[in-house]
Amino acid sequence: MGESARQPQEPQNQEELYRYLLDRVTNMETRNLELREQLRQIESDKRYIETQKIRYEREVRKLKSEIEQLRSPPLVIGTITDIVDSNRVIIRSSAGPRFLVRSSLCIDPEKLKPGVRVTLNQQSLAVVDILPESFDSQVYGMEVVETPEESYADIGGLGAQITEIKEAVELPMKKPELFEKIGIDPPKGVLLHGPPGTGKTLLARAVAHETNAYFLRVVGSELVQKYIGEGARLVRELFELAKKNSPTIIFIDEIDAVGASRTEATTSGDREVQRTLMQLLAGMDGFERRGDVKIIGATNRIDILDPALLRPGRFDRIIEIPLPDLSGRLGILKVHSKGMNIDADVNLSEIAGLTEGKNGADLRAICMEAGMFAIRKEHDTVTRNDFLNAIEKISLDFDRNKYPGSFGAMFA
Repeated sequence: MGESARQPQEPQNQEELYRYLLDRVTNMETRNLELREQLRQIESDKRYIETQKIRYEREVRKLKSEIEQLRSPPLVIGTITDIVDSNRVIIRSSAGPRFLVRSSLCIDPEKLKPGVRVTLNQQSLAVVDILPESFDSQVYGMEVVETPEESYADIGGLGAQITEIKEAVELPMKKPELFEKIGIDPPKGVLLHGPPGTGKTLLARAVAHETNAYFLRVVGSELVQKYIGEGARLVRELFELAKKNSPTIIFIDEIDAVGASRTEATTSGDREVQRTLMQLLAGMDGFERRGDVKIIGATNRIDILDPALLRPGRFDRIIEIPLPDLSGRLGILKVHSKGMNIDADVNLSEIAGLTEGKNGADLRAICMEAGMFAIRKEHDTVTRNDFLNAIEKISLDFDRNKYPGSFGAMFA
């Protein structure tokens, strides 16, 4: 009796049978959809797991490779001094002695040249790889990475000088075919000389802004080193880096620090400066051509420079940057006052006439001091009296007539 009660009752008529079968079909379709959804989810999880597996396998191989590299013995650094044949070279190791060793078959024999740095196996001292050229970190510090913001429009009163430096520096880089057509070599170097504050360095910054060439800036005193040969090596690496990244412009500021006339040296320091100068002369116009490398020098003591430095071939154009005349001072004042809120009663031509003997730096200081006077008086604009007070203040702060014999003096 109990077993018969647990069994589902069979449909008694055709209508109940139809409903029973319809419910079974609906339940089976629902179950089928659920199983399909589970299958899609499982397949998605499978693809994700396979992707993760591939990524982890790649990472494992990378870590194994790095472990192998860390476990490998260190390599000795050496320099090739001579080539015996395509498979044997003479090297000087970092420890000092020289060895005749073989090179790896994976290295192109044409790349094996005297002076090239290579890595050597620690046991057999065989050449394993070629190292890239290395330069002194001080040379890399001379590279101008960020282009200066100054342009030729920010320089007033030097129209003729700007034209000359454009012809000597920019034109050979932008239109070399003009010189080939005429049949002449373009100028190799330009020397800017003149009193302090007349805009020599500003002109070089404008050149760096206007050209797309590789630009190196160095102060003459940076080339003077303490130990024998260090200054010459620095100059040599400077020209090698410039030649490697040509077209290049090298700007040597205060070149008189290293280019003074050679006399009978009395101290080791004087002899080292002269060695550096001779290396500089050889780099500028020596036995080897320096390629598309232009040199711009700047000094306010051209009278003490060595004659060998001034000859054509090293500095083909010597451009004087003089104290500005009336029109030049007016142009400089317009440049420095274009962003100032100037009162209508200010006549820049009158201000330029009152600044006789002032250089560009003085005129910039006058504009700045005029603005300071306006701020002190809480004015909204810079008036004529502010400019007059600024001229008087600059003249009192630094009067060149008070120091008649100090300018241009050389100190040891």
